[in-house]
Amino acid sequence: MPHREQHPNRGTSITITGLGIHTPPKVVTNDDLALTLETSDEWIRQRTGICQRRVVAPGVYTSDMATAAGRDAIADAGVKPEDIDLVIVATLTPDNFTPATAARVADNLGCVNAGAFDLSAACAGFVYGLAMATGTISAGIHKRVLVIGAEIFSRILDMEDRTTAILFGDGAGAAVVEAVPGAGGILGFDLGCDGSGADVLGIPAGGSRMPASIETVQGRQHYLKMDGKEVYRFATRVVGHSAHKVLDTCGYEVSDIDLYVPHQANLRIIESGAEKMGIPKDRIFTNLQKYGNTSAASVPLCLYEARAEGRLKDGDLVLLMGFGAGLSWGSALMRWGTGAADPAE
Repeated sequence: MPHREQHPNRGTSITITGLGIHTPPKVVTNDDLALTLETSDEWIRQRTGICQRRVVAPGVYTSDMATAAGRDAIADAGVKPEDIDLVIVATLTPDNFTPATAARVADNLGCVNAGAFDLSAACAGFVYGLAMATGTISAGIHKRVLVIGAEIFSRILDMEDRTTAILFGDGAGAAVVEAVPGAGGILGFDLGCDGSGADVLGIPAGGSRMPASIETVQGRQHYLKMDGKEVYRFATRVVGHSAHKVLDTCGYEVSDIDLYVPHQANLRIIESGAEKMGIPKDRIFTNLQKYGNTSAASVPLCLYEARAEGRLKDGDLVLLMGFGAGLSWGSALMRWGTGAADPAE
């Protein structure tokens, strides 16, 4: 089957040239949660694979973490803040509804020539942001885009709700995306959403549908609510479908994948999806045992650590996958490296 790129750019490839992350220093273990919740380390590990998560200190905001991750990504790419044309921050936990957290981040970083906006696609947010960056570069609108996934879930969790309190953590990951000479790079995307499941995972109050009031605060409606069983059914169903779609579009097989980087929601979901697709465990990267579910930050956190651990090498075919509230999902296929020739061409 011939290999096809969804976003061809003759003579160049659109790829990630820099990565950066930020994780808060404070670690909250399962045993820590067991002090106030009816749970245990063993119960959480068996059902989720999570051992600990990171939590920000008071006075730290999503824009602060996004700025730290973005600064490192820019340095890693070997460019200057003023070289960035667009800043995209994927987040469910912005500093404010408005202005966009991305506006503060761009200002903090000194990206004086950049447009900036927030993107709300939940745990698929980074992949959506990567698609937006690829599209705008391919169209010639921008040359260099900074995509950041950043979340402070510790501030939207009901710590009396075991369903959500054990799962999520805080963190940020960033990537510089640009066109470079050569083949490979970002090959294609599959983005989707099933809005009929919008109420399965979300925050009921605070928007125009249910404005903040004494009643919504007393009813704990400003915290994240989740139907865990429905989310599990959705995730295990859509992961394989989306992965096969982007692979088929680009002309590859599952056996061609060198590294699978899924959203770090739950180890059972990750392993179930990979097993159905036929991806061996040694080709899956996970770090949720350390960070829990960091939503839009999870994929870039994995990319950064996979590279640091030598699991991500130039020429590797990498499948990225995000899925979450919406219910939204997104897959991206890329040949890792800057201008590396595709060995399959």
